[in-house]
Amino acid sequence: MSKFIFGIHPVIEAIKNGVEINKILIRKGLRSDAIGQLINMAKPFNIPVQFIPIERLNKFTRKNHQGVLAIVSPVEYQPWNEILNRVFADGKDPLFLVLDGITDVRNFGAIARTAECAAVDCIIISTTNNPGITADAVKTSAGALNSIPVSRVKNLPQTIEELKNSGLNIVACTSSQAKNYTQHDYTQPLAIIMGSEDKGIDKENLKFADQKVGIPILGQLDSLNVSVATGIVLYEVLRQRK
Repeated sequence: MSKFIFGIHPVIEAIKNGVEINKILIRKGLRSDAIGQLINMAKPFNIPVQFIPIERLNKFTRKNHQGVLAIVSPVEYQPWNEILNRVFADGKDPLFLVLDGITDVRNFGAIARTAECAAVDCIIISTTNNPGITADAVKTSAGALNSIPVSRVKNLPQTIEELKNSGLNIVACTSSQAKNYTQHDYTQPLAIIMGSEDKGIDKENLKFADQKVGIPILGQLDSLNVSVATGIVLYEVLRQRK
């Protein structure tokens, strides 16, 4: 379940101490210097701030919340570079999954479930275009998000470039017109980028791809659900690495 922090100053202290916060809820119409400070502190960390009616805030708790509530990630994020070093030290070829713009928590949870089954070493998400790990995402993942490492980064293009410089082959799953996904070599150290169904992979991330691959589409629709597409590609990786 999601965890909560109540009160203006406890939330401010949580931000100062680096607590992973998914969203801050503030009572609609509440204004003060402390609220202004809180909003300004949230901006550099890309923490969404939403003003809602007092009735909605009261549904979260009967405690004195002072009109401020922070929704804390139920899972602790991990530094991707530490995970990468650990995988290399174990003599394995890393398999990282980078999610660009996956905003639907059910898709995110389903992807995490498949990734855990496919032995993905780490999922990387952005603070700017992903809702983070929520209770709904954990539930949809069937608990996979409690076991698979997830790293949340502020600058996704920079992270992808660093993965590339660390020796990972960057594969972007794009349109069905790209190279057939079965024709790529996945037996090397690897990071696979999956984009949203509506916008795809951002061009700032796509420029670091060593290879663009696509899944053939034979029907009238132009794309698969992103969680389905992720599963197809990941299990091709498993097939080749057997």
